[in-house]
Amino acid sequence: MRWWDIERVLRLEVDLFPEDAWSPGMFWSELAHARGPAATRHYVVAEAGGRLVGYAGLAAVDRTADVQTIATARDHWGTGLGARLLTNLITAATSFECREVLLEVRVDNQRAQRLYERFGFEPIGIRKGYYQPGNVDALVMRLADPAAAADPATPAAPPPAPSPAPGSPGSAPSSAPGPVPSSAQGSVQGTKTHG
Repeated sequence: MRWWDIERVLRLEVDLFPEDAWSPGMFWSELAHARGPAATRHYVVAEAGGRLVGYAGLAAVDRTADVQTIATARDHWGTGLGARLLTNLITAATSFECREVLLEVRVDNQRAQRLYERFGFEPIGIRKGYYQPGNVDALVMRLADPAAAADPATPAAPPPAPSPAPGSPGSAPSSAPGPVPSSAQGSVQGTKTHG
């Protein structure tokens, strides 16, 4: 994801998350940490027929990765795009040399929970009223070994990651992560998943 993708990402964001959509500033803030030798963020978009149909983002802090957001357009639900985006994030977590990947998912989003379980994420707790303004609880999930989940030789390996959007300079993660302010400081919301 690059700055020129933000407008299209926001259209999909508002469609999928009308109650708690991220603002343009939140995406700008995340992308500010996604490039250069000290990058600690990884954001990717997926396109089909020139249309943006998905996006995902990850933060890496102190050898722990946190899935910030993952979304697919409604007409791409059930196509495997969500799995490809998640594969891309897990691969990025491995490049950041993270030992674990965390995420939050709405307790009422069974489809997303099944996807995460297929990748080896396990529930580790509940955050009461995490999603506002709807006051919906979040299930916190953890993937203990992202390198094993991203390894194509692993029997239950997910499908390959999406390619960078055509015309973009690429979206490969940096291999030199560094410390940045935690997402808990309010720059982003928790994981939001559709598709």
